[in-house]
Amino acid sequence: MQDTNGTNGTADHLFSGKDLAVYSTYEQLLSELSTLGPFTVEPKKTSIHLVRNSGFAGVHPRKGYLYLNLRLDRALTGQRVAKAEQVSKNRWHNEIRLDSPDQVDGEVLGWLHEAYTLG
Repeated sequence: MQDTNGTNGTADHLFSGKDLAVYSTYEQLLSELSTLGPFTVEPKKTSIHLVRNSGFAGVHPRKGYLYLNLRLDRALTGQRVAKAEQVSKNRWHNEIRLDSPDQVDGEVLGWLHEAYTLG
């Protein structure tokens, strides 16, 4: 994992005032992603983009949880999926709400792998 600014603290402002579980979930997400291969963390004003060759995921911290937005070639379904939106002919943005690090489980990791492979 590489941060575009060369430091690990550039996304810290996005977690200010948030519950500790939000940052812990983000750390768990990055830890699991690091097993897939190299990617870049690109902090933005209100979110964090995760990029391989192109963006494959976005992290949107909220007060008590975070939204993980996965860019896939299909819509995800199920109770964990807060929203699935088709953004082009072959791309969907799938929003998954994560309340705690233990929710970064096998199902989420499978989706992450799928998004990483496309990215």
